[in-house]
Amino acid sequence: MSLSSARQLNPVVLAYIGDAVYSLYVRAKLVETTDYKAHVLHKKCSSIVCATSQSQVADEIVDRLSEDELDVYRRARNSHVHTSAKNATLGDYMKATGLEAVVGYLYLTGQEDRLGELIGDLI
Repeated sequence: MSLSSARQLNPVVLAYIGDAVYSLYVRAKLVETTDYKAHVLHKKCSSIVCATSQSQVADEIVDRLSEDELDVYRRARNSHVHTSAKNATLGDYMKATGLEAVVGYLYLTGQEDRLGELIGDLI
């Protein structure tokens, strides 16, 4: 997908795909770096892919985002969503949505190396 096409997508749609990509990225990292059994992998992944943890990751990377990425992040963070996280504040949930949108944007535009640069060390 082209950069301009990806920028035209609703930021919540970018977050939707970004949620799946982020989860897969975390699962792959856990499998590569640990020898946990499936149940423990699931619990670890769930603790990393929650809104509170994603909000912390967003805080870590926001200063390293390019202008395009920052635009995607802000649009998603400020979007009007009709759901909320079960165990997170609205602020954390919105920052997590912004992070997921950036992940979705990078994935859809084929920027997997950039994705690894941003979140690889934080997982």
